Amino acid sequence: MRKIFVPLFTFCLYAATAQPVKYTIANTHSHNDYEQHTPFWLAYNEGFGSIEADIFLENGKLLVGHDTLEIRSGRTLEEFYARTLLSCVRKNNGYPFADTARQLQMLIDIKTDSVATLDTLIGLLKRYPLLIDNPSIKWVITGNRPDPLRWASYPSFIWFDGILYRNYNREALSRIVMMSDDFKYYSHWNGKSEIPVDDRRRLEEAVTKSHRLGKPVRFWDAPDFINAWNQLMKLQVDYINTDHIHEMGDFLKRQPAVGL
Repeated sequence: MRKIFVPLFTFCLYAATAQPVKYTIANTHSHNDYEQHTPFWLAYNEGFGSIEADIFLENGKLLVGHDTLEIRSGRTLEEFYARTLLSCVRKNNGYPFADTARQLQMLIDIKTDSVATLDTLIGLLKRYPLLIDNPSIKWVITGNRPDPLRWASYPSFIWFDGILYRNYNREALSRIVMMSDDFKYYSHWNGKSEIPVDDRRRLEEAVTKSHRLGKPVRFWDAPDFINAWNQLMKLQVDYINTDHIHEMGDFLKRQPAVGL
């Protein structure tokens, strides 16, 4: 599948371009968050702006995991993410974070049938009005997605992760909250030294295309360590995809003025 990135300011502030003025912990995306030692809480307590959960529809339940072996644990999206996020919203008087200017993106990666799984997710979320009638939280669908021609028919609290290399009509674009893609589609750079010139050009063109549409950009499957993070920032990638929660948090906190 093709996964994500977020800017430091609110989702509605993307104008002609979407790149952040400077990078903060709000620009971070917890990739495959359910594989962390403490799902949700590790990234949330670090202040991440985006958290990802893969889901499978099994016997009417939405189970969290990357493959069939992982979902045997029986972990549900409701238990590990919906209820925990609800506890944060209640604690913060209707906001996901104590800082009421902050937003949180929940990226839901559908691994089973797109229509049936999304319908089940919508039914689940409707039981949590504090999570869906909330301008500070965005529920974004990636992975197996319904046909883009159907996106406008879904409830307004459901948004979509666009595929960076694809083109969308105006109606579908209105429901896209960000653009994502596989980094290796553009480059096989190992994260050391500088990105090769031709690879950088392809990446810059992709990022520019998305920013012209007013959409932030995220790449998955990119190198995931300090030099790579710096290079992605130079490319003006909005959400930095990482499996290294504490390391990314420490990196950005040590460099509060990282900018473009």
